[in-house]
Amino acid sequence: MVMNMKVWENNIRRVKPYVPGEQPKDQSIIKLNTNENPYPPAPGVAKVLNNMDVDKLKLYPDPTMGILVDEIADFYNVDSNQVFVGVGSDDVLAMSFLTFFNSDKPILFPDITYSFYPVWCDLYRIPYENPALDNNFRIVKEDYYKDNGGVLIANPNAPTSIYEDLDFIEDIIKHNPDSVVIIDEAYIDFAGDSAIKLIPKYENLLVIQTFSKSRSMAGMRIGYAIGSPKLIKALNDVKYSFNSYTLNLASILSGYESVKDKDYFERGIKKIIATRKRAEETFTELGFSFLESGTNFLFVTHEDLNAKKLYEELRENNIYVRYFDMPRIDNYLRITMGTDDEMDILFDFLKRYLDKI
Repeated sequence: MVMNMKVWENNIRRVKPYVPGEQPKDQSIIKLNTNENPYPPAPGVAKVLNNMDVDKLKLYPDPTMGILVDEIADFYNVDSNQVFVGVGSDDVLAMSFLTFFNSDKPILFPDITYSFYPVWCDLYRIPYENPALDNNFRIVKEDYYKDNGGVLIANPNAPTSIYEDLDFIEDIIKHNPDSVVIIDEAYIDFAGDSAIKLIPKYENLLVIQTFSKSRSMAGMRIGYAIGSPKLIKALNDVKYSFNSYTLNLASILSGYESVKDKDYFERGIKKIIATRKRAEETFTELGFSFLESGTNFLFVTHEDLNAKKLYEELRENNIYVRYFDMPRIDNYLRITMGTDDEMDILFDFLKRYLDKI
């Protein structure tokens, strides 16, 4: 019996999993640790959920998610056959790894970036290399000129928050005509131009975005990719070989209503950016420094404070931020922009904390 146990245990795939940000159950906690949007989604989303005919839930949802795909395509002025939708951008990214990164050559992504990337590589047994960011935490584009099995760039990057302009991104794409280049734009709406503008020029470019940040729908799990029809067909072929019904009916209908309400979407982005600007001014007054942000968070450090200790003190006082115990960034905290009231509570604590040292 023991021998048999050892045999089947040897066939278990073991990976070091991604560790998501903590989701506390206590609603009184000031939650600034997972880059969610502090405001509700578009009003049409509430109408969908309040008026949903639950009898429809006995049926499978539309596997093509046509109503949502068409609305996203219209929003970005692309064809519907250029849009792929999945269960959050993590699902879309994982499906993209499985679909496009099948070379013996390593794929390339930065050493400091979204920490899920190496997990998918290990899960799917994809070789990879991590060119180091420079001393200012910026991508060195020349590191991506070499032969590879694919390129993956988060823009803006996380957790650094830095956005690179389209000329910079296009230079990397130009130097990789034989690889699929994926630009992960989870935070693009808080930054600048999207690489979607480059898709007509590059058949090998895939741009991935999410409803979790700017559209306030992290709980609905909606992500999408935009690219050439050839790339999108390949993604759909893998999807239909894996799980045909990826998005539930409530998410499909809610996502559709969210994309329809462009004015609400744009007002929400402006509100977050205004809070970010105010936070930058206050952090500066308190002696913190931070990288220029193109996201809904700031990546901050203080030369007189130990980031890990401050993180723990904040947590004990019911203010959650994100700390990364990793080389080069272990004295930084990633702080999501909450409501103005939530940010005031954070800053009041920081002022008191600094007065004690």
